[in-house]
Amino acid sequence: MSCIEIITSVERRRKYSRSDKERLVLAAAEPGARVADVEQAAGVDPSLLYRWRRAASALPRLAAREGPVFIPMTVAPAPAPAPEPPSTSGITIEFAGGARLKIEGAPDAGTLANVIDALSKAERR
Repeated sequence: MSCIEIITSVERRRKYSRSDKERLVLAAAEPGARVADVEQAAGVDPSLLYRWRRAASALPRLAAREGPVFIPMTVAPAPAPAPEPPSTSGITIEFAGGARLKIEGAPDAGTLANVIDALSKAERR
């Protein structure tokens, strides 16, 4: 240390001028500067320097020196796929006894098997 400061007043807190705060914040914002080095050289607590930096982020001189800006975002699930339009295709099944089964669209295999089985049994009677 090259200088020692002796506080003789009753007041225990130092008051820093706005220009002192700006000077220290700008010094800490220099490329390659370390906050620990700046605060030790000035005799300032690191938490004060960080608080001043947050408060000074709106200063025009610091705005040009700002690094990347982080933007809050949320990740949402992908939207559900749109339902497929109804199929215009169809099939017609004609049984030996003359019964007809016309199916429009695309039924699942289980339903189709049940209907055919029921019609086949009815025709055998």
